[in-house]
This record gives sequence, structure tokens and C-alpha cells, in this order.
Amino acid sequence: MANSYGMRELGRLGQRRWGGAFYEEFLPELRGRRGMEAYREMLDNDDIIGAIMYAIELLIRQVDWDVAPGGPTEADRAAADFVRECMDDMSDTWTDTVSEILSFLPYGWSAHEVVYKRRCGISRNPQTNSKYTDGLVAWQKLPIRAQETLYQWEYDGNDNLTALIQMPPPDYEFITIPAEKLLFFRTKSRKGNPEGRSILRNAYRDWYFKRRIQEIEGIGIERDLAGLPVLEAPEGVDIWSDEYREELAKAEKIVRSVRRDEREGIVLGNGWKFTLTSTGGRRQFDTNQIIERYDTRMAMTVLADFVLLGHQKVGSFALSSDKTELFSVAMGAFLDLICEVFNNQAIPRLIDINGDHFKGITDYPQLVHGDIETQDLGQLGEFVAKMVGIGAITPDEEMEDYLRMTANLPERDFDTDYGTTRKPPEPPQGEENTEGGEQEGKVPKQPRTAAGEGEDGKDGDGEEPDPEE
Repeated sequence: MANSYGMRELGRLGQRRWGGAFYEEFLPELRGRRGMEAYREMLDNDDIIGAIMYAIELLIRQVDWDVAPGGPTEADRAAADFVRECMDDMSDTWTDTVSEILSFLPYGWSAHEVVYKRRCGISRNPQTNSKYTDGLVAWQKLPIRAQETLYQWEYDGNDNLTALIQMPPPDYEFITIPAEKLLFFRTKSRKGNPEGRSILRNAYRDWYFKRRIQEIEGIGIERDLAGLPVLEAPEGVDIWSDEYREELAKAEKIVRSVRRDEREGIVLGNGWKFTLTSTGGRRQFDTNQIIERYDTRMAMTVLADFVLLGHQKVGSFALSSDKTELFSVAMGAFLDLICEVFNNQAIPRLIDINGDHFKGITDYPQLVHGDIETQDLGQLGEFVAKMVGIGAITPDEEMEDYLRMTANLPERDFDTDYGTTRKPPEPPQGEENTEGGEQEGKVPKQPRTAAGEGEDGKDGDGEEPDPEE
């Protein structure tokens, strides 16, 4: 019996959103625009978080990107070459585009509008300017739509995202961008939330307390060095009575604004006394150790605590290698996520918009990325030597090419390298040439023409050909 519900979707995702805004985050200070401002302060003001994000960006910037054909045919290779050309022919460089995409790590999500152009050669018009003149539709740019410009999201009745609404400066006008014109990058997706989850989310609590302790530490150091300001009222003056309310306010303002700098100085009336009282010793809390603890925990939340090795006088080389390898694996997962968005959305749309030009391809081209971490050549060489020694691996040309590429060595010289292209050595004089069967002293047979004659008109034995034959 056929299912009476057919192809209908019955359930809902259960998103906590009202008026186009999401309320999945339980901390109000991390929701919406307030959350964007908090994460930006973490990025711009904290030294450990800044170092981690700087390391992430530099590591990913040096990664090699390529486009793999979707099949073995010439049409597949042509489509891959076209996508590769589009990446190199945008108004913004591919490296800068990837750098903008990486903003989805601290903010949780990143949206980029796909802007196309027609490849009509060098021109001042950005909609036609290109290195190529084939008239195909290509990417003009993939600009970010900044997270802080988000006004709200638009959804249909089936929880499908239909548009992003911006209110960007300098005009602060509403701009609606359809979802099919955008590329969405997000760290994770729960209940289809387009805002994802910042990789700094678990570090927020440690960052908050670290910031407060640093502020208190600075105030405490200033008070320890300068002394605690004390302002004594004249004898007989009850500053706590309503009669002296204004004098009390002025006195409180004075002691709060005391600073030991080039502008220090106080003007007091008759009978008032001002002193700086020493604190009498150091605090019993080691704030340096407390701040280091928060730094370590913040780095641990993004698997980047290797940046602290050596600074805290702990950790071995082996530990550092393990931690950096784990961090590289995590960064490789984010690169896979970027490739997945391009392979599922950007590249298929680009190929389809050019109509029949790429008709007949096996599948769409695929964006691929290289390795983040440099291979340890010592370990690689030892592994290859062991595998070759026990006969598990047979050296061939593909292996040589891979090892040369990994070690950044020059490519093989196809005119001299042995294998399919290296010329065999010449046989010693007086010995038989195994290929031609000729010996030294014998006159080699001349090549035969199409009629069976040599180049001099004679047959292969050096005699005149018989016209009867």
C-alpha cells in the first residue's frame, strides 16, 4: 500500500528564531550584532587569540589549491582548466578571497555573494574585463557580506533559508540577497542555523575573566606604586551629612582621578589634607599564573595550545610535534569544508550557467587543496627505505615525482632521466648491438624507402635493384 503522505515534509527543525533573528545562543551578549562585537574584541584585543588566528591564516594562505577534472575525457579537463582560470581571473586575488572566507572561523559563519562577468578581454568595465576573450561567463568576484551588517534572515514555511537581509553602512538601507546567490561557510550546522558556531565560543568565559583580572592587575600595580590616595576633611566637618553632600562628591572625584603622571597635582581648601598611603606589601595572589592558566585554556579550545610550548618552560619536541599535527588535521577539516561549498554550489552553478559549452562532461570539476603541514623528509625517507628494503614498495616514476614534489626538488629532466625517456647507453665498440644486431666494422643497412629502396636508390644490400622484381 502506498504511503498516504506521499513526498510531503511533516516535521520542523525546531529553530529558535523570531523575526528573522536566532536565539539559539543562551548568552545575550553573544547573540546577533552584540555577539559579533564581542568576538571582534576578542580577535583585536587578546594577544593569545590574535596569535592563534594569525597562525591559522598564514598556514592556510600557503596551501596550494587546484581543480581536479570530473572524469578522464578531454571535455572534463577543459572544464577543470576553465574553473582554474576563473580562480585566477577575479578582481580580488584567490588568496584574499580565502582570507575573507576564513572569517567564518571566529564569527561562526561567512556569506559571500557570487558576482559574474563576461570574459571579453581587457576592459575598464569590470563586468567584461578579463584575461580571456572567449565570451564565457566567469566569476568577477566573491565579496563577503560582513557579519555585522546582518539585519535578519528570511525563511519559508518549511524552514528553508530564502534570503539574507543586510543593513550595511554607509547608507544603512535594507538589501535583500537571495540565498541562491550566496555561498555560505559555517563551522558547524545544528538545526540548520546559518550562523554556525564560533570556534572562540568555548574560550569566551576564560577570555572574559582574563580581561577583568588584567584590568584589576593594572589598577593594583598603579596603586602599589603610587600609593592609595587618602583625602582627609577638616576637623569638625561631617562629610556624610546632607550639608556637605557637594563637598563629598568633589572629594570622591579627586581620589578616583589621582594619577602619577606629568599632570598630577591637587588644589585643596583650608583644613583638607591629602596623602598617599602605601599598601604595605604584595598581594597574596599570583595574577601571572592565573592569566597563564586562562591563556592555556583558550588555546586548548581550538587545539592551538602548542603556541604556548616553550613560553611556560614545559613541553618536549615530541609533544610539540603531536600537538601541531592535531592542529593541522583540524585546519585540514576546515579546508575540506571550503572545498565542499565550492564543489556543491559555486562550481556547478558556474558550469551550468555557460550552457552547452561544457556539455558532455562526466562530472563537475572538484576544488582540492594541498597539505598544511610540511612533510618531515627524514621520516619520509626512512619509511620509503624500509618499505623498499622489504619489497613492499617498488620504486617507479610516480614515486620519484611525488618525492621530488614533497622535497621541493626540480622536476625530472625528460631528456636525460632513465625510465621511459632516458636513452639507453651506447654498446662498447666491437660488441654486438642487441637492438640492431650490428657489429663494428660492418656497414649498417640503410633505411628502406616506401618502395623498399635505400636512400641512394640501391636495395638494402648495396646493389642496384632488379627492375624485373
